[in-house]
Amino acid sequence: MARKMVYHVLLAFLLLTIISVVSVRYEPNWDSLDSRPLPAWYDAAKIGIFIHWGVFSVPSVESEWFWWDWEGAKTKTVVDFMKANYPPDFTYADFAKNFKAEFFNASEWADIFQASGAQYIVLTSKHHEGFTNWPSRYSFNWNSQDVGPARDLVGELAAAIRNNTDMFFGLYHSLFEWFHPLYLQDKANKWQTQKFVESKTMPELYEIVNRYKPDVIWSDGDWEAPDTYWNSTNFIAWLYNDSPVKDSVVTNDRWGQGIMCKHGGFLTCSDRYNPGKLQKRKWENAMTIDKQSWGYRRNTKLSEFLTTDELVGTLVETVSCGGNMLVNVGPTSDGKIIPVFEERLRELGQWLKVNSEAIYGSHPWTYQNDTVTPNVWYTKTKISSTTAVYAIVLDWPTNGKLQLGAPKMDSSGVVYLLGYRQQVKFSPGGQGGITIMLPEFADGTMPCKHAWVFRMLGVKN
Repeated sequence: MARKMVYHVLLAFLLLTIISVVSVRYEPNWDSLDSRPLPAWYDAAKIGIFIHWGVFSVPSVESEWFWWDWEGAKTKTVVDFMKANYPPDFTYADFAKNFKAEFFNASEWADIFQASGAQYIVLTSKHHEGFTNWPSRYSFNWNSQDVGPARDLVGELAAAIRNNTDMFFGLYHSLFEWFHPLYLQDKANKWQTQKFVESKTMPELYEIVNRYKPDVIWSDGDWEAPDTYWNSTNFIAWLYNDSPVKDSVVTNDRWGQGIMCKHGGFLTCSDRYNPGKLQKRKWENAMTIDKQSWGYRRNTKLSEFLTTDELVGTLVETVSCGGNMLVNVGPTSDGKIIPVFEERLRELGQWLKVNSEAIYGSHPWTYQNDTVTPNVWYTKTKISSTTAVYAIVLDWPTNGKLQLGAPKMDSSGVVYLLGYRQQVKFSPGGQGGITIMLPEFADGTMPCKHAWVFRMLGVKN
């Protein structure tokens, strides 16, 4: 029932957004594009799932960017791995035949993602090596239909998400490709030619939008060339004005050198961006459960995964500061989401079943952190005509009292612990702030395991 309520809230936000933007046309420049209101479903959603999956899932070694030594960022690369473990004539492209996805079941993935409490997903349609996870007309013999899985992976997951869940469906797409000769030629010409853009990047983008109708276009691989080379503003203007998802689609900020953290529908600013304070514009924290990698790693250790406590804490901090959290998993090349990823996602979903009203559709409050007790984050929502302020406590106090310095309340206010049926006693402080008397619980009877949410009604500030 709670899930359906969240869906109806998101639908209402979406309808309001459609009404507000239906008569507006946007020009292909950043001033005009940045004036478009962000479709409200996205801000209400708060949580998405990022999925990094492709040919790079076959070697699945080393840490992030393991498949390429980008500007010397890593000392070990997939090239080193290939030299040590494969014949001299073996190339990166030879990995593709072993990207079989034989255990990939889109309905199983959809069930795991739904159970996490996420409201949208973003699947890698194409990463920097150029392999497309759909049968693209513009990637002959380097796509998931012609080699490897012999399947339309994007299409299968899109159908499962839309048929079996209430989530929105989105796609990641890399603008550039490390190995493509036309891209390398345009680069050598100092971006004065656009042979790669005109024959590959833009045709692919129009293709995935028209074919799969994604609600998120998550662009990447933009940083070497200016946005004018990529024709970014022309594409986004079409996306907002005339595409089949013009009223619902959201975009990020990775559309050309110098554009990130300045222009686009929402800001990402950097990988794992988590500023810890309220931002002026809507932003997203694209982060990983595997602390070191976006793709699956065969050689990872348990200590290198976020704990559920850390995952919930990251969500709370992100939402309190006005962001969305896009939590990444890296499936195996055969199409499985390994148990540690599934466990983290399902435990996040269990936490949200108790505490969702402080997250979905919430807004930042006057304070993000408490002024007295550390590891307390705030959000707010409207309940009927009343503002509810939520104090989300990451560490349960051991002395039976929770001292909050930020909220100002008198004795007419009320406090609840989400998941606990009775009101919670509190006393106002003389100089502002309140002291909450914590309920006592027998072992195993607390409403949740990882963070605790106090709903406060009657907050004066």
